Amino acid sequence: PVRGLPQALPEGEQILWQGRPGTLAFAIHAFHIRFVLGYFVLATSWRLANLDAAGASAVEMSRVAINSGIGAAFGIGLLCLIAWAMARATVYTISPRRIVLRYGVAIRKYVNLPFDQIVSADMRRYGKGKGDIVLALAASGGLGYLKLWPHVRPLRVNKPQPMLRGLAGVGQVARILSSAIASHAPARVTLAATPAAVPATGRPAAAAPGMVAGAT
Repeated sequence: PVRGLPQALPEGEQILWQGRPGTLAFAIHAFHIRFVLGYFVLATSWRLANLDAAGASAVEMSRVAINSGIGAAFGIGLLCLIAWAMARATVYTISPRRIVLRYGVAIRKYVNLPFDQIVSADMRRYGKGKGDIVLALAASGGLGYLKLWPHVRPLRVNKPQPMLRGLAGVGQVARILSSAIASHAPARVTLAATPAAVPATGRPAAAAPGMVAGAT
C-alpha cells in the first residue's frame, strides 16, 4: 500500500525520508568491481609476461589480451547489471520511530529496525556527498548476515550490522536520522554532531558530519 513499506504506517507516524542506493556506488562498494577489474589486469599482465618470456608471437599475445578484455567486460558488466537491479529494488525509509529496509529482486524482503533497538548509527563518506550509514543493534533479532546482504557491514558475521548503502547526500540523510532518533529518545542519545534545530519547514538545518547517534 505504501512504497517501501509492507503496510501503511500507524496513524501519527509519517515518512521523514526515503531513498535507494546509487547504482555505481553500490557496484563499487558492495560488489567491489574495482577489485574484479584489478584481478583481470594482474592476471592478464602475468600471463602476457609469461608468454613474452616464452617467445610467443605478437599475434598470440594480442589474442590473449583481447580475450581477457572481453572476459573482464562481461564479468564487470554482469556485476553492474546485478547491482542496478538490486539498487532499483531497494528502498530505505526513515520514520520518527524506525528505519525500514525493503530489498530483494526476486523475493521482496522487509526489515524493520525500531530506534529502541539501535545502539549507534555511524556515517561513512567516500567522496562527492556519497556514503553509507552503519547501524549497530542491541540484539540481532534473528537477522543473519546472509539475510541482510548486501545491506550489511562487511565481515561482521557473528553480530550483523545493517547498512544504508551508497546514499547520495548522505550528510543530509544523517541529519534527518539523528534528529529523528534524538526526538524519539532524547534521554538515551548522545550526538557526536548535534544537528541544528529543525525549522518550521520540517527540514533539518545543516550540521557537521560525523557519528549520527549513539545510545548512552
